[in-house]
Amino acid sequence: MNRRFVGASSLEVSDLGLGTLTWGRDVQPPEARALMRAFVSADGNLVDTAPTYGDGLAERLIGSLMRHDVSRDKLVLATKAGFGSVDGDHVLDTSAKALLADLDGSLSRLGTDYVDLWQVHAWGDAPLDETMAALDKAVASGKARYAGVANYVGWQIGTAATWQACTQNAAPIVAAQNEYSLLARRVEVEVLPAIRYHGMGFFPWSPLGRGVLTGQYRGSMPPGSRGASRHLAWFVEPYLQPRADAVVEAVARAAGGLGLSAAQVALLWVRDAPGVTAPLVGARTLAQLEPLLAVTGETLPTPIVEALDDITGGPKVVE
Repeated sequence: MNRRFVGASSLEVSDLGLGTLTWGRDVQPPEARALMRAFVSADGNLVDTAPTYGDGLAERLIGSLMRHDVSRDKLVLATKAGFGSVDGDHVLDTSAKALLADLDGSLSRLGTDYVDLWQVHAWGDAPLDETMAALDKAVASGKARYAGVANYVGWQIGTAATWQACTQNAAPIVAAQNEYSLLARRVEVEVLPAIRYHGMGFFPWSPLGRGVLTGQYRGSMPPGSRGASRHLAWFVEPYLQPRADAVVEAVARAAGGLGLSAAQVALLWVRDAPGVTAPLVGARTLAQLEPLLAVTGETLPTPIVEALDDITGGPKVVE
């Protein structure tokens, strides 16, 4: 796997990241161990998680794996803060007190003294200076090496990055994380230009269109899929619409002509898009992950990229 720097920072990550959204619920310890071992064996190092993933179980699993299967220094750990759970409902709280409590909880579950990248999970109602001060304190204390944001729109990224740049001794925002795939290209309008202007890295989540671009939903609902599950059906449903069908078919045709899988084509399109640092893949099984690891050294021919661009909205232009 290749390495890329995260924006203008000195943080270096593999050009593919392992997402752990389903760890602790759909992905149990034996499968998590297999996924982590395969990922590290393929020279991957970026592992992305959050306190809300599995209600903390994802971080606990990663912590256990670092004690028994993979050295901490082989990983670039990215986690988040701001989302909590109250009576089973997710609550967004970006106050400094809540964010720093989340960080301490993450460090405890992960069994480590620091995370490499600490991200605010979403824009909240707390004053921006208070939210940013929490990032500063985390980095200054050594509990986080770098600071980032997730799910911010363009003006929010620009505001946060500018605030930090204009504040003495503030921790710069080095990365942003948003959804990006052939079925979700909205970030090209404002998010990616903001990221580029501020010299930040970009981690796309759901590069496979929440699993729809793999083609597994063509004509039926596969048992055991996210779309068939009670807790993730809502996540997949927006892309199980007629408007997505043409894109799925185009990816499948390109894959057939190139001797690749549809998942591999969809991933390569995102990985090599302008401004992308590392897509985050949320494979739940080794059978899903291994083909994605195998794309190292592969690139899509320019005519294929252009054809996929055209059918999904036009050329990728990041000003």
